[in-house]
Amino acid sequence: IIDFIEKLPNGFNTYLGENGASLSGGQKQRIAIARALYKNPEILVLDEATSSLDSSSENYIQNTIDELRKQNKTIIIIAHRLSTVVNADKIVVLEEGKVIEEGNHESLFEKRDKYYQLWKQQFPIIEQYAL
Repeated sequence: IIDFIEKLPNGFNTYLGENGASLSGGQKQRIAIARALYKNPEILVLDEATSSLDSSSENYIQNTIDELRKQNKTIIIIAHRLSTVVNADKIVVLEEGKVIEEGNHESLFEKRDKYYQLWKQQFPIIEQYAL
């Protein structure tokens, strides 16, 4: 994220236009995440934080989340992309606003219920990666 900011014409001083009009969705997302991480919060809520990011940026965010977990920070991740939550201590699966499953990736995958079905839809050929 710092690399991205440093590549802007005037780095941290770059004018971004009203509501970041000159930025792509992914660029806006990276800046929002950088701002949140800069504050070093005890609780961090990420809502579809990687939806507009490229693979490299998503990987960086995953590594950052792992580091925050090691610091005993509370991280709540709202995501449709299951690769974003695969390392979470607890995954809560919702359907029509109701909790239908909860557990970690391994336990939910082994149950072969809704989470498993969603995983298979997103990763049809790499089932071995699941565990």
